Amino acid sequence: MKTLQQLFLQHTGEEAHTCTPLTPAGSNRRYYRLTAGSLSLIGVVGTSVQENEAFIALARQMLSKGLPAPQVYAVSDDRLHYLQQDLGDTSLFALLMKAQQLGGYEETDIDMLRCVMRLLPDIQWRTAEDFNFDCCYPSPALDRRGIQWDLHYFKYCFLKATGLEFEEERLEDDFDRLASVLLYEDFHTFMYRDFQSRNIMIHEGAPYLIDFQGGRRGPIEYDLVSFLWQARACFTPDIRHTLIQEYLASARRYRSFDEEVFHRRLRYFVLFRTLQVLGAYGYRGYFEHKAHFVQSIPMAIENLRTLLHEEFADLPYLTDLLRQLTALPLFEPYKEDTELTVRITSFSYKRGIPSDDSGNGGGFVFDCRAIHNPGRYDEYKQITGRDEPVIAFLDKEEAMQQFLAHIYGIVDYSVEKYQSRGFKNLMVSFGCTGGQHRSVYGAEHLAAHLTAKYGVRVILTHREQGITQEFASHTINK
Repeated sequence: MKTLQQLFLQHTGEEAHTCTPLTPAGSNRRYYRLTAGSLSLIGVVGTSVQENEAFIALARQMLSKGLPAPQVYAVSDDRLHYLQQDLGDTSLFALLMKAQQLGGYEETDIDMLRCVMRLLPDIQWRTAEDFNFDCCYPSPALDRRGIQWDLHYFKYCFLKATGLEFEEERLEDDFDRLASVLLYEDFHTFMYRDFQSRNIMIHEGAPYLIDFQGGRRGPIEYDLVSFLWQARACFTPDIRHTLIQEYLASARRYRSFDEEVFHRRLRYFVLFRTLQVLGAYGYRGYFEHKAHFVQSIPMAIENLRTLLHEEFADLPYLTDLLRQLTALPLFEPYKEDTELTVRITSFSYKRGIPSDDSGNGGGFVFDCRAIHNPGRYDEYKQITGRDEPVIAFLDKEEAMQQFLAHIYGIVDYSVEKYQSRGFKNLMVSFGCTGGQHRSVYGAEHLAAHLTAKYGVRVILTHREQGITQEFASHTINK
């Protein structure tokens, strides 16, 4: 943070009064909001000079083409730190999640989605104009090797972990055929790589782009699929059709389309992207125990299930194998009347122990106050045990890891006994002083652990933050 504060002083002429960690996504990059009075900038700390250089070059290229990318104001001598424009805290993803909670997308939500679809062709064609893709990280273009990496990510981090038997040679043959379909021409357009609603900020009523450091030369279908088939977005077929038509109308300013060929090809990109994200969800969720990735798996499986209603005739083995995968009992929807529900709650002792609405007496209550408290330090006071800086702090606390190991053993035993006896409810609560750091961390980790290991429904509540999440019933063998 010291380097970021020095950059802030050099750029603005003022010392930063605050330097607040922000919640990161799935990468190792760390983000901070630095402020002085009305001035506010975002500081970025990367772990790769090449990745940072790629972001900076792409941001400058986009801005030179009139695209809504953040300004990069200052870069450190070691190229690992830089300051960029603060686009606020409202992502398109947050707007979509709020709309879902309120019962569905309103016309204003659809209008914003249409706006994004009209913007996407500009990003793909204008960014590529006179741009040297050699600066892209980790490769200048989507190629066969990159596709194979992603397909193997799915095979090793998700498919093998389910325990489903398969013939590796036949699977690899279909992977080769899929790669050939995806690489249907020598592309001259920009591929954002992770074009989804989490990476679009709404600033002054308009969409702005972030986290495009993995962009490269590639096919236009990839980004369209990344956006429209994002698991958590839950777009209906009608909404997808509307937005695809909006995209095509905008893209025709750059080239003509045979719609039948376009839609046929699009299905293969949906298949590829779905396998890719399942690989990521498996690794980040089941093996790294990151709860929101686990939560997204059932929605991605449902996308895959729907896609497989029509066979991929030239990928017969892969089609059959994926149909077996989606039919596994561990991915069956939650059955309200037969399965165990585990309610996990984080809380502050200042407000008392949570009540058990199921009427079963409250279950386990674990006191986290013996663990070293991140809340004692200024840099953690405004964030919670769901945020990466606090997670990293407590990951290193041996006492917390031993504490959780004991809890897993105790709760696992009860879950197994409850399932065998047909019980339907178990409650587990984690308490600490403020209900913000240690208890939240513990509750998140137990939720991810139980969701990954057992066929149970988990309802996770962070009482002091007013957050409740539901994890569908499924399990995986590791």
